[in-house]
Amino acid sequence: MKIGIACPYSWDVPGGVQFHIRDLAEELIGRGHSVSVIAPAGEGTDLPDFVVPTGAAIPIPYNGSVARLAFGPRMNWHVRKWLAHGEFDVLHVHEPFVPSLAMLALMNAECPVVATFHTAMDRSKALSIASPLLVPVLEKTRARIAVSEEARRTAVEHLGGDAYVIPNGVSVKNFLVSDKDERFTGTPDSPTIGFLGRIDEPRKGLPILAEAVAPILAAYPKARFFVAGRGDNSRALDILGDCARAVTFLGSVSEEDKAAMLSSVDVYVAPQTGGESFGIVLIEAMSAGSFVVSSDIPAFQAVLEHGAYGDHFRSEDPQDLARVIVSALDDPDRRAAVVREAGKAAWRYDWSTVASQILSVYSIAVKTAGYRIEGWGR
Repeated sequence: MKIGIACPYSWDVPGGVQFHIRDLAEELIGRGHSVSVIAPAGEGTDLPDFVVPTGAAIPIPYNGSVARLAFGPRMNWHVRKWLAHGEFDVLHVHEPFVPSLAMLALMNAECPVVATFHTAMDRSKALSIASPLLVPVLEKTRARIAVSEEARRTAVEHLGGDAYVIPNGVSVKNFLVSDKDERFTGTPDSPTIGFLGRIDEPRKGLPILAEAVAPILAAYPKARFFVAGRGDNSRALDILGDCARAVTFLGSVSEEDKAAMLSSVDVYVAPQTGGESFGIVLIEAMSAGSFVVSSDIPAFQAVLEHGAYGDHFRSEDPQDLARVIVSALDDPDRRAAVVREAGKAAWRYDWSTVASQILSVYSIAVKTAGYRIEGWGR
């Protein structure tokens, strides 16, 4: 099967959607399919062979973050050329209601189209205004996917219709680390707590964790905190004050170091305050063997099965976060039991399962368009 995938966000600034597309493409190629991905990417970006770059993108505030998007006549020319050359059996566009390459690809497509929605948000005034323009374009899609119930709710509320819920995928085996990394390993009286995310993006919740450090240190004075992610840490340092001695800022980390940290810390904390449709880092932490403590936002409750695979604290409440972490540290036997069950549950999100579900949706799109493609279901 010849598959085209349109990425809305810049490839040179890694994010969840780009990782999803990369891993899906690699899984599909491994199964014998031909895959081409079109994406914005600045000059000099290290790209896989299957990515076709269209040039640098423009940073635009979006859903509490900054998205790097590419749109306009020049990008439309790139997209049309890519579609003509690719002669795809199916086109897979991601975040098609974002003004991006994905929207342009959908507008120009003549083959069957599948759309995936990643974003979860409350009712958006901008989307409400744009919906009458977007709905006719999205009617070109033969099938829709949402990565979570929250993402599905957003798509349905703004655009109507419905979507299959297929979660984000994780390469679980990449997080199965046999030995703990001594850099991040704790002891009963000196436990370690990890955080991963852009550290100057408020919705990722680092300020919430920073306020929880002092009460955690009151219970465990030798506790250590590891913060991984890009961005300016000045706000966190201001909150931490004298407690900053217990925190190590790692900056941007490699995939290997991420797996090492997640597999070694006693507790992984996800204090995000909102704007999350899924929670792929929770699955990564579960795969690696971390005990997860997360905010109680709906997307995270769904991943942790409302506390079956980790603990929740009241969102944006640092005192409750500290209480939950200390309670987890006080009970290592319970933590170990939860980690075992969470590790088993993580496999339902492995790409070996998720890619097969996506291929089934491709089949629906192709069949309802009147096409017959050999080898679609491998």
